[in-house]
Amino acid sequence: MSFKPDISVDVCGKHFKNPVIAASGAYGFGEDYTDLYPLSALGGISCKGTTLNKKDGNIPPRIAETPSGILNSVGLQNPGVDKFINYYLPRLRTQDTVVIANIAGAVIDDYIAVAEKLDATDVDMIELNISCPNVKQGGATWGVTCEGAASVTRAVRNATKKPVIVKLTPNVTNITEIAKAVEAEGADSVSLINTLLGMRIDIRTRRPILHNNVGGLSGPAIFPVAVRMVWQCYNAVKIPIIGMGGISTWEDAVEMMMAGASAIQMGTAIFTDPWSPIKVIEGLNDYMDKNGIKDLSEIVGQVKPWD
Repeated sequence: MSFKPDISVDVCGKHFKNPVIAASGAYGFGEDYTDLYPLSALGGISCKGTTLNKKDGNIPPRIAETPSGILNSVGLQNPGVDKFINYYLPRLRTQDTVVIANIAGAVIDDYIAVAEKLDATDVDMIELNISCPNVKQGGATWGVTCEGAASVTRAVRNATKKPVIVKLTPNVTNITEIAKAVEAEGADSVSLINTLLGMRIDIRTRRPILHNNVGGLSGPAIFPVAVRMVWQCYNAVKIPIIGMGGISTWEDAVEMMMAGASAIQMGTAIFTDPWSPIKVIEGLNDYMDKNGIKDLSEIVGQVKPWD
């Protein structure tokens, strides 16, 4: 082979050594995985959803297994933005990986306040969680309408100079309209999909398994939905897309990139195999080598739909 495949990607002016990003909520702030491998092995980490003040999350039970996935209603449990900035971020900055702060809020002023605090730090990017389906106020409301999604995006865009990624919910009628709305308000990228709203019932007690009654479905079960929505958005917007939703293998990553994703995030797969992101990175390298692909940009959006 006369060349070495370039597995790095550039998204919103940020250089990722590879396209694999640990998804928000599945990786905490990275501290639980450093005994297995250095975070520098990953392209980046999207940190646990962070709010203005500390949140304890929802009442357990908050996790329910499903065929090929899990339901969660954790509810944005986090230590608050000041703890993130003062304790977790300095540690993450020593790890040689792109650090993405994922933020959420119940009202627009919450998003603005968190974004302003982060703007004064050396965090690389900000991801807006306007699509979390398990918080009873705020999150789901913003992401399900063009007006709501646009209003939060506009507010955060005015509050920070950092690249802004808007994380989209699949629990909508037409996700491309939401994507176009946030692009118009200054989003630098969109990430999708967040979890699908679901429910399980204990037939012995006749109660929902989750105390919150409903939760977000993630894992391989939602992968085909994610691929379809990424493909639709790729054909609707000009900003880069970070694809996620059930990615478990390097083949899934290639498929997602062919649908239009410039980079990918992995979450639920890490629970069953903490090494899965590393295996995906290695698999992508091998795939590129065997297929004569010099740069990952050669496959982004290159699916060939039937007429």
